[in-house]
Amino acid sequence: MPGEWYASLEKPSWNPPNWIFGPAWTALYAMMAVAAWLVWRRGGFAAQALPLAAFLVQLLLNALWSWLFFGLKNPGLAFAEIVALWVAIATTLLLFRRPSATAAWLLAPYLAWVTFASLLNFTLWRLNAG
Repeated sequence: MPGEWYASLEKPSWNPPNWIFGPAWTALYAMMAVAAWLVWRRGGFAAQALPLAAFLVQLLLNALWSWLFFGLKNPGLAFAEIVALWVAIATTLLLFRRPSATAAWLLAPYLAWVTFASLLNFTLWRLNAG
C-alpha cells in the first residue's frame, strides 16, 4: 500500500486504481527477469557485460524512484529521477537487441509503463506543488 501520504494527494482523473500496480509490476518484473536471462545465456557476464550492466543500472534506478517518491515524499525529485530511469531502460532495451531481439521486446512494456508513470509522476508533482 502506498500509504496515507499518497492517498492524500490530489490525483488526475486518469490515475489508475491502486490495485492495478501490484499485478502490473509483477508482470513487468517477470518479463524483465526473462529478458535478462535471455541476454545472460548468450555468454554470461563475460560476453554481455555492457547490456547486463545497463540492466543493473536501470534496476537500481527503479528502486531509487520508489524511495524518492514514497520514502522522501518528493515527487519533484522523483520526476527528475524517473527521467533518468526512462533513459536507462531505453538504453538497456537497445543494448539487449543484439544478443536477443526477444529480450528487447520483453522490455518494451516496461518502457511503456514507465512512460505512463513519468507522466503520472509529473502530474502529481504539479497538482500538489506547494
